[in-house]
Amino acid sequence: MKKAIEKSLKTTHFTHNDEVNKKWYVVDANEKILGRFASEVAKIIWGKNSPKFTPNVDTGDFVVVINAEKIRLTGKRESLKEYKHHSLFPGGQKIRTFKELIEKHPDTVITKAVRGMLPKTKLGNKLITKLKVYAGDKHPHAAQNPVAKNI
Repeated sequence: MKKAIEKSLKTTHFTHNDEVNKKWYVVDANEKILGRFASEVAKIIWGKNSPKFTPNVDTGDFVVVINAEKIRLTGKRESLKEYKHHSLFPGGQKIRTFKELIEKHPDTVITKAVRGMLPKTKLGNKLITKLKVYAGDKHPHAAQNPVAKNI
């Protein structure tokens, strides 16, 4: 009897997709620092803040980010940070600064930062779809009853 109890205590439980209840959170990016904010959002999306975390299973929650245009960087990074993209054609490299990107597409800045902190696999591609970023205070996800989370 004692051996059966010891054996059951040594087993590790692996979470499956059907065991996970997804929640929705709303976080405000107003006056937050980009890197610190993105790392916390990535933890929620991947599910690392949950006790049922399993690295190869989607155990995370949905995150709605509002006020993306008010995110900031420290020091001189606002003028020095560059986002590079290449179209794979000769002369196809495009470089945009943080200021240019935050004016035209503020959601892209946060999405790229969070995407860089997720795994570079099929799971990471699935996880990034759980991030919804909006420039203003309003978002169309009121039907999911998101809970405000302070980061």
